[in-house]
Amino acid sequence: MATHEKLSTAPRFSEAARFWFRLGLISFGGTAAHIAIMHDDLVERRRWIDNEDFFHALGHCMILPGPEAQQLAIYLGWRLNGIKGGIVAGALFVLPSMFVLLALSIVYARFGSLPWIAAMFSGLRPAVLALVLLALIRLARGSLIEPLQWAVAGGAFIAMCWLHISIPFVMAAAIALGFILSRYRRDSGPPSLPGREASNVNPAVRKQHLVSFAKITAAGLGIWLAPFLALSLFARDFPFWDQLGLFFTRSAFVTVGGSYTVIPYVAHAAVSKYHWLSESQMLDGFALAETTPGPLIIVVAFVGFMAGFRHFHGSIIMGIVALLLTTLYTFLPCFLFVFAGVPFIDWTQNNRSMKAVLSLVIAVVFAAMVDLALFLARGVLFPAGTCSFAKVDWIAVAAVGLSLFLLGMLKTKVGAVIVLSLAFGIARWLIRL
Repeated sequence: MATHEKLSTAPRFSEAARFWFRLGLISFGGTAAHIAIMHDDLVERRRWIDNEDFFHALGHCMILPGPEAQQLAIYLGWRLNGIKGGIVAGALFVLPSMFVLLALSIVYARFGSLPWIAAMFSGLRPAVLALVLLALIRLARGSLIEPLQWAVAGGAFIAMCWLHISIPFVMAAAIALGFILSRYRRDSGPPSLPGREASNVNPAVRKQHLVSFAKITAAGLGIWLAPFLALSLFARDFPFWDQLGLFFTRSAFVTVGGSYTVIPYVAHAAVSKYHWLSESQMLDGFALAETTPGPLIIVVAFVGFMAGFRHFHGSIIMGIVALLLTTLYTFLPCFLFVFAGVPFIDWTQNNRSMKAVLSLVIAVVFAAMVDLALFLARGVLFPAGTCSFAKVDWIAVAAVGLSLFLLGMLKTKVGAVIVLSLAFGIARWLIRL
């Protein structure tokens, strides 16, 4: 839609809420698919949001920690219906997939060892790997356009994969490099237009923004503290809950770049550091998350469930509590970041330093996605646990190739590929391939 076309009248809250509920139910396929659905519906078809404003908001969300698709939904909900619109949009983006994943997690915990259940997950894993590989290709094709970005991506991959440096530190280094290079380019380049990067906010408006920020922060802190206080008074083994809550809060605050930076960080810590679940269970969690609508990062809910289930010796109730807390602590900061950052969106749009930082953040996201793809590939292509040519599962290789062909070349819907993959897993088990 051209930016000069007249927008439709702003929707009623109930009308917008119905859209967000529908989005939460149909948003399969990961971040790129979520953003495409929102753009098609809100910009092209309903004309509730201007095209330029949509991509402006998306750029702003990409420099925030956490899943950018959900943050974009929160921001667009706020644009349409204010604070309550943002809350409903962000909540409905996550809750349907959380409840579906809760049911699947309970089934998995009770029956995951059954041969036919294991066979279905075995069939689904190659499709999950194919989805990540396609997202990787699309990001590289659309966003990595400068040699510097490729150099940063290569350095970030080496730091994360070989030197085992945590993603937050790598991201912080990329952000610092972006600011340094933008300053160098500004000093060596032509002078900027007057006022181009200066803040024109008058003191009264700035004070209003600070008051609003303080209120939002206080409300978020209160919501964050309430479960901790309740657990400290009534729950047994509070150190476990403390560790769980602080870890997922930290993950939400430090993983800039969306789901593909959060997931590797959570996966490595949950499997190798905290031992909340095994590597094969983590792979099954990815598979479960791909069968649900909503953001791929919802896999953290499965991680939380398995952490509570395992720590409390097979307690489904403790698993459910851990899943709910994990979801809260992962997604609550997204609302805080968006609502508190709304006044600064214009500044981020015109600031060259932020644009330089964003280009390097994308490079680190690409490196994190490569790391995630390798993590998945080890479990899918080398099920025996030994990464050697003799141990390759060639049937799984063929399944990955077929999934890539269906999703990338034939543009088959993700849901259809998932159903086909589940059937393939069952068929392979029945004929013992």
